[in-house]
Amino acid sequence: MSLILSIETSAKICSVAIHNRGSLVATKEIHIEHSHASQLAVLIDEVIRESRMEAKQLTAVAVSAGPGSYTGLRIGTSTAKGLCYALDVPLIAVGSLELLAYQMDAQNVSRSYLCPMIDARRMEVYCEVFDPYLNVTQPIEAKVIDSTSFAELLDRHKIIFFGDGSDKCRDQIIHPNATFVSGIYAAASEMGGLVYGKFEKRQFENLQEFEPRYLKEFMIKKPAEKAVN
Repeated sequence: MSLILSIETSAKICSVAIHNRGSLVATKEIHIEHSHASQLAVLIDEVIRESRMEAKQLTAVAVSAGPGSYTGLRIGTSTAKGLCYALDVPLIAVGSLELLAYQMDAQNVSRSYLCPMIDARRMEVYCEVFDPYLNVTQPIEAKVIDSTSFAELLDRHKIIFFGDGSDKCRDQIIHPNATFVSGIYAAASEMGGLVYGKFEKRQFENLQEFEPRYLKEFMIKKPAEKAVN
């Protein structure tokens, strides 16, 4: 038996799941923005009870490694680390964009290139480009999208753009080889195959040193200074 708890907190949706050898046992998610801090522990408790097991039966904990929401990734990582220390089990990390590409692969009947996008600020997205066999062809970057974005690649290949950052790019990336798919979001329920593959290969993270891939520092808005009369 290989029971792995997966935690996905890289975007607006907070989700958790338990898989046994890659097969889904139970999952819970909440679609309320900024709810990660208050709801993550609740979801974990619910999914453990629904799976009719005890936390001590877990063999590993997996977490989304980013990029994505700074706050969401920090909450997910600290929770996952705490569970690993308490249960003495290994930590597995899965890239948020890698997970999105893995999810979209089943729908990629045209064998197009895949470009998952996670919303950043304004016209910026976190993105990565994969070929039809899920090999990385353009590495992760924080990219400001304009009318020239991906132009050279689109001249040579069909590309599917998806993820919560893709919708705002529709009016900028206009090309006959560009396809946009809405409604795809990173979900813990879809992490099973990727996580189990890493578990079998013992691709574990160092608990003390692991940090998610934020890409950008957290921006804190300073309150406007009051005018002095």
